[in-house]
Amino acid sequence: MNQEKIVLNFKESQKQGEKFSQQLGLKHSVIDVHHFPDGESLVTIPDKLPEHTIFYRSLDNPNDKLIELLLAGKTARKHGAKRLTLIAPYLCYMRQDIENNPGEAISQQIIGELLADIFDDVITVDSHLHRIDRLNQAIPIKNAINLLSTQEMTNFLASQFTNAILFGPDGESEQWVSQVAKSINFDFAVATKVRKSDRQVEITIPKNNYQNKVIVIVDDMASTGRTIALAAQQLKQQGAAEVHALVTHALFMGDAKDYLKKHGVDDFWSTDSITDESNAIELHSLLANAFIKIQQ
Repeated sequence: MNQEKIVLNFKESQKQGEKFSQQLGLKHSVIDVHHFPDGESLVTIPDKLPEHTIFYRSLDNPNDKLIELLLAGKTARKHGAKRLTLIAPYLCYMRQDIENNPGEAISQQIIGELLADIFDDVITVDSHLHRIDRLNQAIPIKNAINLLSTQEMTNFLASQFTNAILFGPDGESEQWVSQVAKSINFDFAVATKVRKSDRQVEITIPKNNYQNKVIVIVDDMASTGRTIALAAQQLKQQGAAEVHALVTHALFMGDAKDYLKKHGVDDFWSTDSITDESNAIELHSLLANAFIKIQQ
């Protein structure tokens, strides 16, 4: 990988961005962001950039971050960048892919088009896709790449357990749970979920022998923690000896962590897609390998 590229990190993901750039042998720099009292952001990037410039930023807390990314990307084009790549381990606004009620914004399409207008390549991990198979159906560019963290999850679980039941809290989680379980030769089960609201869900635990078993709940993200907590509570009620949780994206909004502990989750782990004390799996190698492939 030649030096005619640079990785620009935002401060909150500086550690991950530096590991990514070091994996590729690239220079890196931290973007300066100043917040004015009225909430506006002043973004400052290096004033001389190589033709290929890479931005590294996870898009949790997305509204401010998207505006700052827009400002940085448009400015990069003025200062020498001809090709812009976004490494966004967590990609926001992907869940709303249809107009469920008249007048609702289809945010997946709108944000996808915005990113496609700024970037030539977008690489993310375990994006929250429902009704589409490929990320470039949401972000209309050739190199819109959604990576799976299943191998990294498999490696981590193999280092922690010799045997466990992997558990998916809803149908959407089955793609992660089934792949990891098959790779590690663990049993798995998947619950049925009905969402009543953002914080109210109901799940049905499938029949299985959970008595005295170690269970690991596997999902793409933990936001409010309510779905994982409900699954853990029911699994403990059915005799599980230990219940842990492993997620890709550690959003953990509000009281999510305390709620998980209170309702029976013994430990919870995540990838470093979002900086959090639960980070146990690093993604820089996965992301770097994907970046190398789009250069070929």
